[in-house]
Amino acid sequence: MSARIGVHRRCWTVVAGTAALLVPGCAPEPDGTEEDEAHMRGHVAGMSAHHLCAGVFVVGRDYERSVEEVVAQDIQPFDRFDWQVDFEYAVDFETRTASVSGDGFLTQYAEYNGDQGCTLLPAGFDDVTFEPAVVERRSPDPEVTAWPMGDVDATHDAPPAEVDKAALDAALDWAMAQSEQNTRALVVIYAGKILGERYAPGFTRNTPQISWSQGKSIASALVGAAIQAGHLDVGLDDPAPVPEWQGADDPRREIRIRDLLNMSSGLDFLNLGSDPALRWTHAHEHSRIYFEGIDVFEHAIDQPMDTLPGAIFRYRNSDPLTATRIVRQAVEARGADWLTYPQRILFDRIGARNYVLETDAWGNFIITGYDFGSAWDWARFGLLHLWDGVWPAPDGGSDRILPEGWVDFVSTPAPGAELLNYGGLFWVNRGGAFPRAPEDAYWAAGAMGQYTAIIPSYDLVVVRLGPSPGDHGAYMSDIIGKVTAAIDR
Repeated sequence: MSARIGVHRRCWTVVAGTAALLVPGCAPEPDGTEEDEAHMRGHVAGMSAHHLCAGVFVVGRDYERSVEEVVAQDIQPFDRFDWQVDFEYAVDFETRTASVSGDGFLTQYAEYNGDQGCTLLPAGFDDVTFEPAVVERRSPDPEVTAWPMGDVDATHDAPPAEVDKAALDAALDWAMAQSEQNTRALVVIYAGKILGERYAPGFTRNTPQISWSQGKSIASALVGAAIQAGHLDVGLDDPAPVPEWQGADDPRREIRIRDLLNMSSGLDFLNLGSDPALRWTHAHEHSRIYFEGIDVFEHAIDQPMDTLPGAIFRYRNSDPLTATRIVRQAVEARGADWLTYPQRILFDRIGARNYVLETDAWGNFIITGYDFGSAWDWARFGLLHLWDGVWPAPDGGSDRILPEGWVDFVSTPAPGAELLNYGGLFWVNRGGAFPRAPEDAYWAAGAMGQYTAIIPSYDLVVVRLGPSPGDHGAYMSDIIGKVTAAIDR
């Protein structure tokens, strides 16, 4: 572990103009103290405690593994987690907590709270500050309900004539044979039904798996569904209704809903990437939400600006977190329950029964990364977007969940995305990010290769889950290329 780990917050200067901005006046500087080294190890342990808890209790809802297996399969092998050889870990099944300890830092604890998943507890906390809620799944019984709301007749009786079944099977078998990619679930949906699927041993279509930043696309859908339902009274071009930004001289009052969903807010929210010298520091604002027990919504909105809204796409967690906080405020202003809201407004309506959206200690969804969904959950989420936000109702009617035109918005490159690679909290292929995929493809994407790709020109959804150690973009591009080659369009 590098000793170059301490980074101070930047200095700021006010610049007058058509919209006042706060711009950096000095850069981060490392200080490299032993105290910082201890903080950094504590942060590594914090994320590990969360993953241990979630691997045992959240994934364990469908696939039970020993504590040792979770550490060996989900944490230790991956460089991004920086597991330390001297770490000690434990799971208390009575209190449903996981802990990671070591020299020089306080033991880190994560607590399982049922349908709110696992929460990394802040220093000095022995519990979360909110009352956990049971999130009932109110979709019809999947065993007796037709696809897509249920599981009956979910697959094609026989492949459509235009599908080369041998080529498709070869594509899926090839994908699973790339063992270094560690794929745990792979599903292909064509013409509205499952065309093929593969699973690693122990994992099933119903196993909730960590989906990382695919949750950003859930945040987008929650905003859209809340607008469509009349629970959130804003349009894309309306200013973001964040009370803390409404001061007369506050430039953030110019940030629109559109800018947040395009990740183009202009908020300065440092994303220091994967530099091992910086990624576990306090200054890494983008990732602090995963390894420190902080109020993630307050952390997101409590940021200055350093560029104009809409000017440039920058991948930063502040924007989807702020958008989700706006939905929470609107929901609670109506007297509705926040913790059950995503299930009621979105997941129940598409038959998704296994999602677990995890929270911080204050009940805020860490929706930018600590979200778990099963392969068939994501398949349904992809179909909702493939079908323009409209879901077929069991009675033969239809249910418009997302506003008309919403899917066009999320799948269109943001004005500030110079590479034509990002839309409304979805990645897009207009710039050829996936060279083997059609240009109209767009996808929810999460760290370590979590993908739900929607390809309208092929009437296709492809879901891939599992912790890949790297080069998963090229791998997913090849999967899509091989699958589309098996369909004569």
